[in-house]
Amino acid sequence: MPSSDPLKLVVFDMDGTLIDSQHHIIASMTRSFEINGFAAPDPASVRAGVGLPLEAIIRSLLPDISPEQCERLVQDYRGDHRARLDRGDRHEPLMPGAREVVERLDSEGYLIALATGKGSRGARHALEVHGLIDRFVSIQTSDTAPGKPHPGMIIQAMNEAGVEASATIMVGDTVYDLETARNASVASVAVTWGYHERADLENFGPGAVIDHFDDLDVEVARLLAS
Repeated sequence: MPSSDPLKLVVFDMDGTLIDSQHHIIASMTRSFEINGFAAPDPASVRAGVGLPLEAIIRSLLPDISPEQCERLVQDYRGDHRARLDRGDRHEPLMPGAREVVERLDSEGYLIALATGKGSRGARHALEVHGLIDRFVSIQTSDTAPGKPHPGMIIQAMNEAGVEASATIMVGDTVYDLETARNASVASVAVTWGYHERADLENFGPGAVIDHFDDLDVEVARLLAS
């Protein structure tokens, strides 16, 4: 069991890592595009951008739009996302093994944090719905820090938890998560069940690549020991 001195921190991404939210993300993006007179975006292209700031995702899909058009698309996306939340129809299921690994790491003495491109309301709602919010010592979102791959989310999580970079692991499903970890000088674990392809994750050179949350504990312990 890890000792409480020094403290050790595991920072999780949310979309594609802890929860499967792609259907709502794609639906809100499609609605935003339709409201503004654009053809529905390719779902695979939307998934490829998940993890980046919303403005960056939209610009990757529509590179020639004006700043004003981009801002309208952002606001309409957020409005549709909020409306789904208010109606209670934003069911974002946990990925297999997610609950168990968070509870297990917490019980073993690790501190748990979140670093997500979601807004604070949506992120906290997802954790509350699944009864996990009390397991997290820090919740970093698009409202509290610059978007990935800027290291701000991880740095702020480490500051709140009182943990050094050498005792921190980032767990995520996209190369943006891995780049964020690299920029924060922390080790990373890539998961293969999310929104980026395994080959792209492996090419980025994370500390480990796993296919199921059952494998995370061993890799976290190994990376922190090294």
